[in-house]
Amino acid sequence: MYQLLVPVDDDVDKALAQAQYIIDLPVVDEELSVTVAHAYRDDDAQSDDVPPEQSPAVTKALASLREEGISSEPLEIFYPPTEGILDAADDIQPDQIVIGGRKRTPTGKALFGSTTQHVILNAEQPVTVIRDDK
Repeated sequence: MYQLLVPVDDDVDKALAQAQYIIDLPVVDEELSVTVAHAYRDDDAQSDDVPPEQSPAVTKALASLREEGISSEPLEIFYPPTEGILDAADDIQPDQIVIGGRKRTPTGKALFGSTTQHVILNAEQPVTVIRDDK
């Protein structure tokens, strides 16, 4: 079983691009298992039973993967997303992390930080960055 961790934000197009990357993987005689993670702020969770599918990006990514017969499940992580993603990776021990990225200037990265960059630099697993260039 090849396990993937796919952290998504609220950008539906980016989440669908991440799902399409997984769908296009040349898997030979090996099953895929995908965990689609989404970070919620503590104040977003009104109760313990708020499903992670509440995010349209999660819903669309899961639907796209499941339509292709790929085993996938949602995972709710909390802020800050960088730590939530790394904690999920420690728990799940995926073979690969497939994260969405966006074009940002070096100054923008320095001023605002970059979740993608933080995950690339700190994850123990290989990280693939998928950009949805509209």
